[in-house]
Amino acid sequence: MGFRDRAFHLTICIQNGICAFAVDQQQLFREAMRVTQSGGLVMFSSYTPQFSEHRLEWFEIQSAHRLMGEIDYQATGNGTIVCKDGFRATTADRSSFEKLAASLEVTPRITEVDGSSLFCEFVVP
Repeated sequence: MGFRDRAFHLTICIQNGICAFAVDQQQLFREAMRVTQSGGLVMFSSYTPQFSEHRLEWFEIQSAHRLMGEIDYQATGNGTIVCKDGFRATTADRSSFEKLAASLEVTPRITEVDGSSLFCEFVVP
């Protein structure tokens, strides 16, 4: 990110920001921490596996309107949606968030909301 160090009190990356773009998740966590002030809050979220059917429906609508490629149903499953053009959307589960937070030596608070989203929050030391 092109922001100066410690620029924000709150840094948020929701849903597809961590799972649907070709990013290094660990680097994304490090960058969020870099741009957040000491004592500030960093928040990430991901869809839960239970929400996969609804998420797939949304991707099907996008694909039907040619806003994204055709879905590769053989490669799609277990929380991952794959398109024939190479697009890939994953999810981050509780364990993934815990490992990412541990790599920064921060303690995350992980909360599931409505069976659809998993939130990972931590305070920057």
